[in-house]
Amino acid sequence: MKNLIKAVLSVMEDCVGLEKSMTVGSGSFSYKGVSDKDVKLKVGGSMRKHGLIILPTKITPVHNIDSWDETNQYGTKRKQSVFTEVITEYKLMHSSGEVVDVAGYGHGVDPQDKAAGKATTYALKYVLLYSFMVATGHIDDADTTHSDEIDTPKKPMPKVAAAKSAIPKTEEEKEELFKGLIVKEKGMTDVVKGVIKRSTWDAAKMFKLIQDSGNKTITKEQVDAANV
Repeated sequence: MKNLIKAVLSVMEDCVGLEKSMTVGSGSFSYKGVSDKDVKLKVGGSMRKHGLIILPTKITPVHNIDSWDETNQYGTKRKQSVFTEVITEYKLMHSSGEVVDVAGYGHGVDPQDKAAGKATTYALKYVLLYSFMVATGHIDDADTTHSDEIDTPKKPMPKVAAAKSAIPKTEEEKEELFKGLIVKEKGMTDVVKGVIKRSTWDAAKMFKLIQDSGNKTITKEQVDAANV
């Protein structure tokens, strides 16, 4: 295995590190990552130079499909989420004929048919990074912080469910909700309060309507359009 080991060491020397130039996700749940393209260009280029190739030989997948009904002001739609995890096997081969088996793991989530592609892409990317000990970006949180000290992101509730949980229950809470609320038609404040006192479903829709009204203004037309 001398030729293969020498080639691997050469790739490690060429690919000391890669910067995390890609932003994954958005808002408070976003994080920096290394793109699949950057890894393949950097590591793959060095592998070619030193006579190495990697071939996938086996993929063991597990799929899980969740489906649910999601309701908003426009009606009810059927939604789904496909979760795929894969255990992958590869052969890292040198032009001399020397071969070593390597393995990887990846998972992906997609509402349609891309979960498997995401999972296998993830698996190969990290096989390349770990096989050649390529450092990425700055020191990871796991290197300096215990996992118990890191808050686990909570799955956001559906908007309607969130609205239901935040519906004011006491008269004081209702008054606080309507504080600063501007209505353009005479008597609309009473209409809004009347809706809140009706069913939980109507209250949830009205509460969301108030939340979405950035300038705290609600008209009779908005209430009618929200079908409450």
